[in-house]
Amino acid sequence: MINAIKSLWEGHWTVFKHLFRKAVTLEYPEKKREPNEAFRGELTVNGCIGCGVCKRVCPSGAIEYQKDDEGKVRSYSFDLKKCIFCGNCAYYCPKGAIKMTKNYELATEDKNSLCLNYKGGADD
Repeated sequence: MINAIKSLWEGHWTVFKHLFRKAVTLEYPEKKREPNEAFRGELTVNGCIGCGVCKRVCPSGAIEYQKDDEGKVRSYSFDLKKCIFCGNCAYYCPKGAIKMTKNYELATEDKNSLCLNYKGGADD
């Protein structure tokens, strides 16, 4: 009986101690945390010259591109289903054409929407 009262008192005391503290969690999705500068989220491309460095350094094989007869990039795609968001493509891109955004909300019911397709090349 004494152990039960002691346990009840300890439980109430713990709740009372934390009652006036600041909340640790956020009310997601109403309140969103801003990722830090080193965060690697969704990819964007602007000004690709088709050198192929990104494709060579991608460990998961998530990058594909097509060139026309003149050697210019006709289209390229990033398959975010395969991407491990390592950032190698953005880091090694000689023109800085690939950027990692802070967008982390990539959950979807349509898997095809995770394939980012771009047209054109350096004149984007």
